[in-house]
Amino acid sequence: MKIFAKPGHKNTDTVIEQVKAKVASTGITRIVVASSTGATALKLAEALPNCTLCVVTLCTGAKKADHQAMEETMGQTLEAKGCRVITAAHAMGGIGRAVKNKFSAIQIDEIIAHTLKIFGQGTKVAVEVAMMAADAGAVRTDQLVISIGGSSKGADTALVMRPANTHNFFDVKIDEIICKPGMSGL
Repeated sequence: MKIFAKPGHKNTDTVIEQVKAKVASTGITRIVVASSTGATALKLAEALPNCTLCVVTLCTGAKKADHQAMEETMGQTLEAKGCRVITAAHAMGGIGRAVKNKFSAIQIDEIIAHTLKIFGQGTKVAVEVAMMAADAGAVRTDQLVISIGGSSKGADTALVMRPANTHNFFDVKIDEIICKPGMSGL
Protein backbone atom coordinates (compact mmCIF):
# COMPACT_ATOMS: atom_id res chain seq x y z
CA MET A 1 0.00 0.00 0.00
CA LYS A 2 1.26 3.45 -0.93
CA ILE A 3 0.71 6.20 1.65
CA PHE A 4 0.94 9.81 0.50
CA ALA A 5 2.30 12.49 2.82
CA LYS A 6 -0.72 14.73 2.21
CA PRO A 7 -4.08 14.45 0.45
CA GLY A 8 -4.87 16.20 -2.79
CA HIS A 9 -4.61 16.43 -6.55
CA LYS A 10 -0.79 16.36 -6.58
CA ASN A 11 -1.11 12.58 -6.02
CA THR A 12 -3.20 11.96 -9.16
CA ASP A 13 -0.38 10.75 -11.42
CA THR A 14 0.96 8.39 -8.74
CA VAL A 15 -2.56 7.04 -8.11
CA ILE A 16 -2.84 6.27 -11.83
CA GLU A 17 0.54 4.48 -11.79
CA GLN A 18 -0.50 2.48 -8.72
CA VAL A 19 -3.79 1.53 -10.40
CA LYS A 20 -1.98 0.49 -13.59
CA ALA A 21 0.24 -1.82 -11.53
CA LYS A 22 -2.81 -3.29 -9.74
CA VAL A 23 -4.60 -3.88 -13.05
CA ALA A 24 -1.49 -5.69 -14.33
CA SER A 25 -1.16 -7.85 -11.22
CA THR A 26 -4.84 -8.71 -10.70
CA GLY A 27 -6.52 -8.49 -14.08
CA ILE A 28 -9.26 -6.27 -12.63
CA THR A 29 -10.23 -4.02 -15.53
CA ARG A 30 -13.42 -2.39 -14.29
CA ILE A 31 -12.57 0.95 -12.73
CA VAL A 32 -14.84 3.54 -11.11
CA VAL A 33 -13.50 7.07 -10.79
CA ALA A 34 -14.93 10.21 -9.23
CA SER A 35 -14.46 13.14 -11.57
CA SER A 36 -16.35 16.40 -11.26
CA THR A 37 -14.97 18.06 -14.39
CA GLY A 38 -13.69 14.95 -16.20
CA ALA A 39 -10.01 15.91 -16.04
CA THR A 40 -8.98 13.04 -13.74
CA ALA A 41 -11.12 10.58 -15.72
CA LEU A 42 -9.54 11.66 -19.01
CA LYS A 43 -6.02 11.11 -17.63
CA LEU A 44 -7.07 7.66 -16.41
CA ALA A 45 -8.76 6.73 -19.70
CA GLU A 46 -5.62 7.68 -21.62
CA ALA A 47 -3.38 5.73 -19.22
CA LEU A 48 -5.59 2.61 -19.16
CA PRO A 49 -7.18 2.26 -22.61
CA ASN A 50 -7.93 -1.47 -22.12
CA CYS A 51 -9.95 -0.94 -18.96
CA THR A 52 -13.66 -0.26 -18.64
CA LEU A 53 -14.08 3.08 -16.90
CA CYS A 54 -17.18 4.29 -15.14
CA VAL A 55 -16.88 8.02 -14.48
CA VAL A 56 -19.12 9.30 -11.69
CA THR A 57 -19.70 13.03 -11.69
CA LEU A 58 -21.69 15.39 -9.52
CA CYS A 59 -25.39 15.81 -10.03
CA THR A 60 -26.56 19.00 -11.65
CA GLY A 61 -27.04 21.60 -8.94
CA ALA A 62 -24.53 20.06 -6.51
CA LYS A 63 -22.42 23.23 -6.35
CA LYS A 64 -24.98 25.81 -7.48
CA ALA A 65 -28.51 25.66 -8.89
CA ASP A 66 -28.81 24.26 -12.41
CA HIS A 67 -25.03 24.05 -12.86
CA GLN A 68 -23.29 20.91 -14.16
CA ALA A 69 -19.58 20.75 -13.26
CA MET A 70 -18.69 18.52 -16.22
CA GLU A 71 -18.89 20.28 -19.57
CA GLU A 72 -20.98 18.45 -22.15
CA THR A 73 -18.00 18.25 -24.52
CA MET A 74 -15.91 16.54 -21.82
CA GLY A 75 -18.64 13.97 -21.29
CA GLN A 76 -18.71 13.33 -25.03
CA THR A 77 -14.90 13.01 -25.13
CA LEU A 78 -14.96 10.47 -22.31
CA GLU A 79 -17.78 8.48 -23.93
CA ALA A 80 -15.85 8.46 -27.24
CA LYS A 81 -13.00 6.83 -25.31
CA GLY A 82 -15.39 4.11 -24.13
CA CYS A 83 -16.12 5.50 -20.66
CA ARG A 84 -19.56 5.36 -19.14
CA VAL A 85 -20.41 8.68 -17.51
CA ILE A 86 -22.82 8.59 -14.57
CA THR A 87 -24.34 11.81 -13.23
CA ALA A 88 -26.06 11.16 -9.92
CA ALA A 89 -26.82 12.55 -6.48
CA HIS A 90 -24.34 11.60 -3.80
CA ALA A 91 -25.16 8.24 -2.25
CA MET A 92 -24.27 9.69 1.16
CA GLY A 93 -25.79 13.12 0.90
CA GLY A 94 -28.93 13.33 -1.16
CA ILE A 95 -32.17 13.95 0.65
CA GLY A 96 -30.45 13.49 4.02
CA ARG A 97 -28.39 16.60 3.29
CA ALA A 98 -31.58 18.52 2.50
CA VAL A 99 -32.99 17.53 5.91
CA LYS A 100 -29.74 18.61 7.59
CA ASN A 101 -29.70 21.93 5.76
CA LYS A 102 -33.36 22.68 6.51
CA PHE A 103 -33.65 21.42 10.09
CA SER A 104 -30.03 21.24 11.31
CA ALA A 105 -30.53 17.55 12.01
CA ILE A 106 -27.72 15.24 10.93
CA GLN A 107 -28.85 12.13 9.10
CA ILE A 108 -27.45 8.60 9.10
CA ASP A 109 -25.89 8.98 5.63
CA GLU A 110 -23.85 11.93 6.93
CA ILE A 111 -22.74 9.88 9.96
CA ILE A 112 -21.58 7.07 7.65
CA ALA A 113 -19.80 9.58 5.40
CA HIS A 114 -17.97 11.15 8.32
CA THR A 115 -17.04 7.72 9.67
CA LEU A 116 -15.48 6.76 6.31
CA LYS A 117 -13.58 10.07 6.33
CA ILE A 118 -11.60 8.68 9.28
CA PHE A 119 -9.66 6.92 6.51
CA GLY A 120 -9.59 10.11 4.41
CA GLN A 121 -11.94 12.05 2.15
CA GLY A 122 -10.80 9.99 -0.84
CA THR A 123 -11.83 6.73 0.86
CA LYS A 124 -15.33 8.09 1.46
CA VAL A 125 -15.53 9.27 -2.15
CA ALA A 126 -14.25 5.96 -3.58
CA VAL A 127 -16.85 3.97 -1.62
CA GLU A 128 -19.61 6.42 -2.49
CA VAL A 129 -18.97 6.51 -6.25
CA ALA A 130 -18.74 2.71 -6.39
CA MET A 131 -22.22 2.53 -4.86
CA MET A 132 -23.50 5.20 -7.25
CA ALA A 133 -22.09 3.21 -10.18
CA ALA A 134 -23.76 0.05 -8.85
CA ASP A 135 -27.06 1.92 -8.45
CA ALA A 136 -26.80 3.01 -12.10
CA GLY A 137 -26.10 -0.57 -13.23
CA ALA A 138 -22.63 0.38 -14.50
CA VAL A 139 -20.83 -2.12 -12.23
CA ARG A 140 -21.91 -5.39 -10.70
CA THR A 141 -22.09 -6.00 -6.99
CA ASP A 142 -20.67 -9.51 -7.28
CA GLN A 143 -17.40 -8.48 -8.93
CA LEU A 144 -14.33 -6.62 -7.72
CA VAL A 145 -13.67 -3.13 -9.06
CA ILE A 146 -10.98 -0.57 -8.49
CA SER A 147 -12.56 2.61 -7.20
CA ILE A 148 -10.75 5.95 -7.16
CA GLY A 149 -11.58 9.04 -5.13
CA GLY A 150 -9.94 12.21 -4.00
CA SER A 151 -9.98 15.20 -1.72
CA SER A 152 -11.53 18.11 -3.61
CA LYS A 153 -9.66 17.86 -6.95
CA GLY A 154 -7.78 15.02 -8.57
CA ALA A 155 -7.23 11.61 -7.02
CA ASP A 156 -5.45 10.49 -3.87
CA THR A 157 -7.11 7.17 -3.02
CA ALA A 158 -7.66 3.87 -4.80
CA LEU A 159 -9.39 0.79 -3.40
CA VAL A 160 -10.02 -2.75 -4.60
CA MET A 161 -13.57 -3.36 -3.51
CA ARG A 162 -16.85 -5.12 -4.07
CA PRO A 163 -19.51 -2.42 -4.40
CA ALA A 164 -23.09 -2.66 -3.19
CA ASN A 165 -26.24 -0.82 -4.10
CA THR A 166 -26.87 2.09 -1.77
CA HIS A 167 -29.82 0.36 -0.09
CA ASN A 168 -27.46 -2.54 0.74
CA PHE A 169 -24.60 -0.33 2.01
CA PHE A 170 -23.42 -2.87 4.59
CA ASP A 171 -22.64 -5.35 1.79
CA VAL A 172 -19.77 -3.09 0.59
CA LYS A 173 -16.47 -4.94 0.99
CA ILE A 174 -13.09 -3.24 0.74
CA ASP A 175 -10.55 -5.91 -0.17
CA GLU A 176 -7.47 -3.74 -0.43
CA ILE A 177 -6.27 -0.18 -0.12
CA ILE A 178 -3.99 0.46 -3.09
CA CYS A 179 -3.07 3.97 -1.99
CA LYS A 180 -4.34 6.77 0.23
CA PRO A 181 -3.03 9.80 2.08
CA GLY A 182 -1.78 9.45 5.63
CA MET A 183 -4.01 11.26 8.06
CA SER A 184 -1.70 12.03 10.98
CA GLY A 185 0.08 14.86 9.16
CA LEU A 186 -3.06 16.94 8.63
